[in-house]
Amino acid sequence: MTLEAMAADHPFLKGFRSEHLKVLAANALPAQFAPNETIFREGEMANRFYLITGGSVVLERCFKDRGSVRIQEIGAGDVLGWSWFFPPYYWRMDARAVEQTDAVFFYGTRLRQEAEQDHDFGYELMRRVAAVAIQRLQAARAVAYENTVTT
Repeated sequence: MTLEAMAADHPFLKGFRSEHLKVLAANALPAQFAPNETIFREGEMANRFYLITGGSVVLERCFKDRGSVRIQEIGAGDVLGWSWFFPPYYWRMDARAVEQTDAVFFYGTRLRQEAEQDHDFGYELMRRVAAVAIQRLQAARAVAYENTVTT
C-alpha cells in the first residue's frame, strides 16, 4: 500500500481532498518503533507527527513529586503529536511505544509551510489537529482529576 493510500484510509485524514493527500504523502515516511522505544520527550522540539497504523503508544508526563504519570494510551487509527502545529513547537508530553508499533511519519515543519501557502489545506489540517489537541488535553485533565480525588 502506498503512503498516500495509507493516509487516505486513516481516520484522521478521511475526507481530505486528493490534492491535499498528495501533499501529505510527499512529506511522509513509514516508521516503526520497538517495544519501550521513546518516540519523543516533553520539552524537545516538535517538528513531526504520526498516524498510528498498528501497535500502541503511551503518552506520559513526568512530575517531580510523582514520577511518570500515564495520561493516555493510543493505537491504530489514532494520531500522535499535535505540538508541531502550535508555537512554541515543543512536545508537551512523552510518547513511548508499548509494543511493536507501525506508523506514518509526517514532516510537520514542511506541512506548516504548505498550510501557509494553501489556506484550504491549512484550515482542514488545523481543524483536525485542534480536535486531537483538545482530546489529549481532556485526557490529561481527567488524569489530574483522578489524582486529586484519590490523594
